[in-house]
Amino acid sequence: MTRHALAPPEGAKPQHTAPPPPPGWRHWLLPIAFGVTLVLWAILPTLHGQSPVDLTYSQFIHDVSSHQVRTVTIASDGTASGSLVKGTSYTTVIPVELAGSALLAQLQAAGVSVTASAPGPSFGSEVLTWLILLGPFVFIIWFWVRLSRRSGAGALGGALSVGRSKAKVFDAERPSTTFADVAGYEGTKAEIAEVVDFLRNPERYRLAGAVAPRGVLMIGPPGTGKTLLARAVAGEAAVPFFSVAGSSFVEMFVGVGAARVRDLFAEAAKRSPAIVFVDEVDAIGQRRSGHGAIVSNDEREQTLNQLLSEMDGFDPAEGIVVLAATNRPEILDPALLRPGRFDRQLTIPLPTLSERNAILAVHCKGKRLGRDVDLDVVARGTPGFSGADLANLANEAAIVAVRNNRQVIEASDFDQARDRILLGRREGSNVLLPEEKHAVAVHESGHAIVAALCPNADPVAKVTILPAGQALGVTEQLPLVERHLYSEDYLYDSLTVRLGGRAAELVELGQGSTGAANDLANATDLAMKMVRELGLSKSLGPIGYPTGGSVFLGAGGSELSSRPYAETTQALIDAEVARMVKEAEERAIALLEGHRSALGRLVALLIEQETVDGGAVYSLVDTKPPGSSKLARTVAPSPQHAATSRHGSSGIAAMPKGSHQPAPPHSAAAKQVEPGERPTP
Repeated sequence: MTRHALAPPEGAKPQHTAPPPPPGWRHWLLPIAFGVTLVLWAILPTLHGQSPVDLTYSQFIHDVSSHQVRTVTIASDGTASGSLVKGTSYTTVIPVELAGSALLAQLQAAGVSVTASAPGPSFGSEVLTWLILLGPFVFIIWFWVRLSRRSGAGALGGALSVGRSKAKVFDAERPSTTFADVAGYEGTKAEIAEVVDFLRNPERYRLAGAVAPRGVLMIGPPGTGKTLLARAVAGEAAVPFFSVAGSSFVEMFVGVGAARVRDLFAEAAKRSPAIVFVDEVDAIGQRRSGHGAIVSNDEREQTLNQLLSEMDGFDPAEGIVVLAATNRPEILDPALLRPGRFDRQLTIPLPTLSERNAILAVHCKGKRLGRDVDLDVVARGTPGFSGADLANLANEAAIVAVRNNRQVIEASDFDQARDRILLGRREGSNVLLPEEKHAVAVHESGHAIVAALCPNADPVAKVTILPAGQALGVTEQLPLVERHLYSEDYLYDSLTVRLGGRAAELVELGQGSTGAANDLANATDLAMKMVRELGLSKSLGPIGYPTGGSVFLGAGGSELSSRPYAETTQALIDAEVARMVKEAEERAIALLEGHRSALGRLVALLIEQETVDGGAVYSLVDTKPPGSSKLARTVAPSPQHAATSRHGSSGIAAMPKGSHQPAPPHSAAAKQVEPGERPTP
């Protein structure tokens, strides 16, 4: 049963109350009436007289001879019926061979009134005939009435009900998800819970002169739990909850989207106070075309205009709060984002270390974890993972345990699950030729040695030459803390580490290889960001030219878009990028030449053991590993956010556009991967 708000004070606008739902048994009235009619049609004729007596042919002839038969009606098939002298009806069957002139003479001699009748249709055949005749008409009338009842607003709704909203309504029965199932994000949950509390207890806010917010817009990267929060609101709310996807408003018919928006808010108004949740609101809330636009979408713009009118128009809906979720806020129309429509915008970022730990604990409920599993260690090694990534990680770890015929998940299962998610299926090093295995070991050793020697680089956690997916080797770096700002020294050290693999090939093998292709691409990308966006070039100066792109979906602007600077500036940028990359490579070569023996020992150790712990790398270069107590176990970041780099480069996670932080070059556990693509001749 819907719980309504308290009665408003005198003079206030009365709250809309939902009409009681029609009883379910009303749908059976028409079939029951039809059945009763058929039964009465069959029974009533038999109630007007006595039941006829069945006579054998011998009894019938005897009664005729004794003048006991008054009338007889003989059918062509031999059946006969009539009445006796005493008033009783009878039925009999006369053999066709005997129904001749002799029988007729006997009947006439006995004074019996004889009547002949043609055979008629049976009761069943009559019923079938009427069903065939009336069935199509009954079906057409029933179908038309059903369409009329289901029709929504607008002319199209009366014909095919396409104007009816497709929102799912959670009223008496709500999802089982609650705020307890949403780990972390305490501030976000508090704000949303406040909206629910306003709808449940409006009087306490009305006394202070506060009004409920019209809408709450949740924005953030994919997989951070925006829809999960909405399901939790539906589970916690004591008011009706309408859930609808933005894509369900627009179809091929013009005007359907606006009609569905009107129907949605009309249904919500009948049950107010209520909450309306629109998932992926960017499907209908995109910025409208300006003056002189060549391409426009009138249907989507009509839908958006109707949504704007319903949320805060001439007669705005009262007692309705709109929750919306999107990961593309930069394309939303400004009229939709203004206060009065979406009064609050909640940013749901990627989870922090403590939140990742709590999320892992939620997803590991019901799973048997081994004693060596430390969720804090797993959370430390998963920076950049969203809630969906962590759920997938826990599930993959359980799959690995089942594959090994175990019901208990061990720490190694989490390691294998992370490698499987980020890199692909792990293969043995025997897939490589001996010279290829040696080249991979040299490349990864160069990354590890340079990272260990750079004071501002993230600590080395593990080096392996076991191929996985498209990677022939991996060097993992695990930062001690989650960074939010990145210094110039850190960026230059990161650039040097990226080129450590190529530098090792030049020092040890005397020539480069295709294994550094991805390293060079990522190093160039980092240098380009440092020069063009972060203002770290002395020649160009403190000038930033951001590439644009989605805030939470990554990717820069189109390469074909016009640049906001001249060709001479582009030439200066190219020269500065080339200078920084060359200087980083020269620095990496100098570091490796100064530790040539450590490089050779690490190469031999990798060829022998195939996987080397980060502590062994620091022992070879005679350097104490920073934060060694925290490097017990390592994991890799999500490829979407930690930008796993291949061919020996350490990936850079692109900074979300619009934020006030520089692009992190390692987004936590950066990887030097050898190589990202198999070399082709």
